[in-house]
Amino acid sequence: MAIRKRLKGGFTLIELMIVVAIVGVLAVLAVYGVRKYIANSKTAEARNSLGQIGKDAVTAFEGERMASAVLGETASTAVVRQMCANSSVTVPPGGTPPAGKKYQSSKADWSNAADVAANKGFPCLKYEMTAPQYYMYNYQVTGSSTDGDTMTATANGDLNGDTTASTFQQLGKIQTSRLTLAPALFENSPEE
Repeated sequence: MAIRKRLKGGFTLIELMIVVAIVGVLAVLAVYGVRKYIANSKTAEARNSLGQIGKDAVTAFEGERMASAVLGETASTAVVRQMCANSSVTVPPGGTPPAGKKYQSSKADWSNAADVAANKGFPCLKYEMTAPQYYMYNYQVTGSSTDGDTMTATANGDLNGDTTASTFQQLGKIQTSRLTLAPALFENSPEE
């Protein structure tokens, strides 16, 4: 009889408080997880883009080019390897990353007339983005074809509009006549 009375009584206050505490902990974990997911999705853009720019830089360096001089009979020329020259602009233009929002670049941003005419920067790399972006991109080199010369592709972004920039860099260096990329990206304040 005592068992039936207990079953009809419902939940005790302590049982309800335990359930509320568990739900509260789960809610806190969910909010943290969602914030982490959003931050990771924003930084994935920079990581993927710089990885592709690095691959494009290696492909451009390894592309076989020959000297443009006229060769005499029975003469030969060596393969000329060199990195794409510096980009003359950043994308978006103006040198300021979008603050807490995305920028929709145009084809002209990636293929400005000066770089196309000189076959340098992003047109030389054959790289452009068509999707809206959180970051400002730049491509710079020191030298172009000698061992020790370097390339740096940079993505800067102000993801939450607080003027603290997230910076990612893909570094590369010519070693023994090959353009070698760093095994990991340099990252400074990646989720800012």
